[in-house]
Amino acid sequence: MAVGVFDSGLGGLTVHQAIARRMPDLPLVYLGDNAHAPYGVRTADNIYELTCRAVERLWDEGCDLVILACNTASAAALRRMQENWLPPGKRVLGVFVPLIEAMTERQWGDNSPPREVAVRHVALFATPATVASRAFQRELAFRAIGVDVEAQPCGGVVDAIEDGDEMLAEALVRSHVEALKRRMPHPEAAILGCTHYPLMEQTFREALGEGVRVFSQADLVAESLEDYLHRRPEFIGPGTSSRFLTTGDPARVTAKATQFLRQSIQFESA
Repeated sequence: MAVGVFDSGLGGLTVHQAIARRMPDLPLVYLGDNAHAPYGVRTADNIYELTCRAVERLWDEGCDLVILACNTASAAALRRMQENWLPPGKRVLGVFVPLIEAMTERQWGDNSPPREVAVRHVALFATPATVASRAFQRELAFRAIGVDVEAQPCGGVVDAIEDGDEMLAEALVRSHVEALKRRMPHPEAAILGCTHYPLMEQTFREALGEGVRVFSQADLVAESLEDYLHRRPEFIGPGTSSRFLTTGDPARVTAKATQFLRQSIQFESA
């Protein structure tokens, strides 16, 4: 058994890397649904169907615990999966809650009523589907009151990153930040609500300017997973090997992933 890490494409590799750094002995199976990427422009029902199919594929690999390292899938599918679909003995976790817990300075399992927090003006950068779901605002409302969230759908950024067009990705990020700042000139914090966006984190920081605290998910998710496995060690299992799977063309995805992370990664067909 290993822990599964799922993303619509390559963005979840930032989460995979952070988990592997934090828990180098933990076997991981990564699945990228590159054949259907990007998810950010799909309908909620389509995202749900594709995510369920991918999670079932990871179950076939012995991954009883799956991390949705994809904000769009977490936003559009996770709650529905947990409420109506998951069988006993299986767990699927998303990437929003660790981020919100960090921003609101809450410990895991703190279910006290929502309260005022230090950050009052938050910029959210995410895919159009994540923004439309309002999942971030919903989860935040369980924990905090009085927080103004301005969301910016960042169309085109994921496509540019997946295509390896760094110049276009940088230009799009700057354009989206400018658009948000016209509506919220002085955000105190910025949420990079897509696991692709850490690759553009420096560009986001430069465009936002000094004094804005930028929250990026990968390390927060890895820390939260380590804590979860301490409490639920039965989900670690006896596995020893890690794999990278894709629904797309393995050779092409391997080349893009190697460029993406600047290290060699070998994908197999899912």
